Amino acid sequence: MILSFNPYLQGLLQPPKQIAIVGIYLALAWESGEECCIESSYLRLHSPSAEQAGEKDIFGRKSGGSSETNFSNVRLLDFHRIGNYAVRLRFSDGHSTGIYSWAILRSLADSYEQENPDNSH
Repeated sequence: MILSFNPYLQGLLQPPKQIAIVGIYLALAWESGEECCIESSYLRLHSPSAEQAGEKDIFGRKSGGSSETNFSNVRLLDFHRIGNYAVRLRFSDGHSTGIYSWAILRSLADSYEQENPDNSH
């Protein structure tokens, strides 16, 4: 018997019921009632794209990626839903290759809140 974990059945990867750009933040409202705001510069710094994060080969060696860490002047311009699992964000510096799954956005929201406890958004 093969057991498999289906995160959709567990409700872990449900899409947010609302997504909006509010000033310098990406605001998300989840079906659970949770709400979060993540600053544009934080999302840009943590883009999951190979352009930003780099890629690992089969031996675990990282190649590519960006050494840029200051995105304080970068803003979100818009976003496009990718199916029912993610969004592609477009930033003012031209970056638009990162696909942010719902799981990545939840993780980034948690880490952003931990790193910015005074953020009252």
